[in-house]
Amino acid sequence: MASLESLLTRVRACTICSEQLPLGPHPVLQIHESAQILIVGQAPGRKVHETGIPFNDASGDRLRSWLGISRDDFYDEQKVAILPMGFCFPGTGKSGDLPPRPECAQAWRAALLSYLKNIKLTLIIGRYAMAYHLPDEQSSVTEAVQSWQKYWPQQVPLPHPSPRNNLWLKRNPWFEQTLLPSLQQQVANILNDKEV
Repeated sequence: MASLESLLTRVRACTICSEQLPLGPHPVLQIHESAQILIVGQAPGRKVHETGIPFNDASGDRLRSWLGISRDDFYDEQKVAILPMGFCFPGTGKSGDLPPRPECAQAWRAALLSYLKNIKLTLIIGRYAMAYHLPDEQSSVTEAVQSWQKYWPQQVPLPHPSPRNNLWLKRNPWFEQTLLPSLQQQVANILNDKEV
């Protein structure tokens, strides 16, 4: 098996779907073999594409708040791996960003995940991530998130932290009242090396 470093070099040079990407390829991910938390998102937004830093936007601010985690811990690749379903900005559609390009997961996902042997918690954000990581979950994102305890404590399905989901959060107060305190405690336990 190739080293993670050589695999990452190939991933970062990927041009598989470059003709379909409006801003061209710019794979954005964060991974280290020591990581204990895996964040599975959709695909980078335009701002993330421009900076090359995952979740470096309003969605990331909200996600870090949900997790009760500092920017320093969040961007410590030895603690947190960030592997979206698509590594490049897919473009914008009528109601937000387009879905992640499917070629990315097909080409790279299994190989990258094979290096993550120490993951204690996987956060599965949005329906495209759920379709891959929770293939038996046939319900809506809301129903999957409502049934979070059946995946606990190894996996947690989450809605997207985008500001576009403010209405969802308002309609589902149980999310912040019930799920987030448990999630924050689990994240703190993992980062502080306590039994989880």
